[in-house]
Amino acid sequence: MKLPVAIIEDEPATARNLARLLLEAEPDIEVLAVLTGVHEAVNWLKINMEQCSLLLMDIHLSDGLSFEIFETIPVDKPVIFVTAYDEYALKAFRAGGIDYLLKPFEAADVTAAIQKFKRLVNTPAIADYNHLLKIARDLKAGASVYRQSFLVHYRNKLIPLNVQEIAWFYTVNEVVYANTSGGASYIIELTLEQLQQELNPHNFFRANRQFIISRECIKEVEYYFNGRLFVVTHPLPAEKVIVSKARAPEFKQWMNR
Repeated sequence: MKLPVAIIEDEPATARNLARLLLEAEPDIEVLAVLTGVHEAVNWLKINMEQCSLLLMDIHLSDGLSFEIFETIPVDKPVIFVTAYDEYALKAFRAGGIDYLLKPFEAADVTAAIQKFKRLVNTPAIADYNHLLKIARDLKAGASVYRQSFLVHYRNKLIPLNVQEIAWFYTVNEVVYANTSGGASYIIELTLEQLQQELNPHNFFRANRQFIISRECIKEVEYYFNGRLFVVTHPLPAEKVIVSKARAPEFKQWMNR
């Protein structure tokens, strides 16, 4: 039995990657449409919503915030949000949407979200959109605040570490380190997933499961084996920063912003 979905995402590479991973996760999925903006989504949903079983929706679209869709038309389909944005938005998704995929996502993330949808298929899954719309207004007003500094241990002291000084974050043996542009290293008492929620996505990119890198630390990007990318940073970490083939288009788009 077909599982019809619509993808609302304004980055073509991300939309293509998501469609591919959806089909890998559930072969019965049928992508009815890829919609790039609020107005396009509203117009399409007015006619085709009943054909859909599930919506996958980014926050920031080409002509506004996806929350504006709910201001215009009633949405009675479950939503999985696809986002790269901060902790306030993610808290809203946890409160309302059935799940979220945090960019950059992998096959396992998409599979888990689809499995969750299947478990909840007979459960009302309409989000608390009043709460989501409040978050949208806060985002529009610039009220979302990204992490500015960390309080880190240095010898027998605690010192402030400005986010602008950090070249990359790296995890090894479940410990996260922040390395500065000057080569200093400090333990950060957060996971990379938590850091993704708190860092400005314009300035930081989750390159893979081990690294979050700063735009400012990137010196060049080399083509690597099998369509992957090798990111040359300053300073250089002990291990190479490799972006997978699936994430390479999104990384290049991020670098072009």
